[in-house]
Amino acid sequence: MAGSQSFGKRENEKKKQAKRLEKQKRKEERQATGTSSFDDMIAYVDENGNFTDVPPEERKKEAVKLEDIVIAVPKKDDSEPEIQRGRVEHFNEGKGYGFIKDLTSGEKYFFHVSSAPAGISEGNTVTFETERSARGMNAINITLTK
Repeated sequence: MAGSQSFGKRENEKKKQAKRLEKQKRKEERQATGTSSFDDMIAYVDENGNFTDVPPEERKKEAVKLEDIVIAVPKKDDSEPEIQRGRVEHFNEGKGYGFIKDLTSGEKYFFHVSSAPAGISEGNTVTFETERSARGMNAINITLTK
């Protein structure tokens, strides 16, 4: 049994020696080609976020006019709000809210009783405007139609 262990140890030692020689050989090949220079290993990032080997000083730069840079939210369109037609699909009088289904697009809009007329109930046909809120589009300025 002792002889089998020493055979395995010799085989493992031979494998380690072969790996060392292979590693040394690859190292010598790299040194012979001369690609181990530090300057060859440096990579730069260009203005688009891509890697390049051209330093920033050697790249051609585009001139940007100060007037072309816009740092603001686009101005809101002051046009007349569109009046939509819909039907009251759900209305909870106790909680004071409901939903209106648009007759043209089929989308549903939330509304609060504060923006609805006093006699509103489910099934009524209404006209309304929409307003964006934190949770989505809301119906406002609701009026009953016949």
